Amino acid sequence: MKLAILSLLAGSAAAFTAPASSVSSVASASQKTALSETKADLEALAKKCNPVVGFYDPINLAEAEFWGASNEATIGFLRHAEIKHGRVAMFAFVGYIAAANGIHFPWAMQMDGAPFPDVTNPPLLWDTISDTAKTQIFGVIFFLEFWSELSSDEHTHYMAGGKPGDFPDLVGAKDGIPHPVPFNLYDPFGLSKKMTEEKKATRLVAEINNGRLAMLGIIAFLSEQVAPGSVPLLKGVVPAYDGEVMAPFVKNYLGEAWGMQ
Repeated sequence: MKLAILSLLAGSAAAFTAPASSVSSVASASQKTALSETKADLEALAKKCNPVVGFYDPINLAEAEFWGASNEATIGFLRHAEIKHGRVAMFAFVGYIAAANGIHFPWAMQMDGAPFPDVTNPPLLWDTISDTAKTQIFGVIFFLEFWSELSSDEHTHYMAGGKPGDFPDLVGAKDGIPHPVPFNLYDPFGLSKKMTEEKKATRLVAEINNGRLAMLGIIAFLSEQVAPGSVPLLKGVVPAYDGEVMAPFVKNYLGEAWGMQ
């Protein structure tokens, strides 16, 4: 469903856009904090993820210094961006499969009793959802993105020595949300508390690889839908789609505001 696709886009865009308020603070903090993310770390991680391909950086991003921050801070940003892309792509891929097979919650989709659309073409399914529902979804995405960028005594920003991919707790933290929240986004049932660091490192490598595969998978689905035949292995597997696959709304609100159709 296009919900998953737009979540992917929101996560992707946010992953490559550092908040203005954090860039200056990170740039100064990175000068004081000993960061562990270096190009050598990337090379070692690349071998763990794929011994055959190894380290692949054709445009030398691993040597860049974004927004005046250090190279180590930039690598932390790139690592976090890839992990975020991968996680949202996995969600998008699973959401696409569920929508394509007509899988949805058994209750009504909206408070007025409106049911889930009986559509199994994921992008078209998104088009049939009301703009009100879409706005609520975007609101949740915005909040999660805002919360993920917070830096506190309990959660160091990924560009200032924090762990790439780490998401701040929603409950139990000193700086948590000031109203009841049942679970954390990551590990809601606390199953990883007794996990060894070695096990966590192994699972992170698996997560990165699964995320990379999911990114390829969701893009392959969309490419075949908008350009039939572009992905031969998916020919006849996914239906064609002639809408604007990257548009969040069917109605062009921004275009109307500027007198465009």
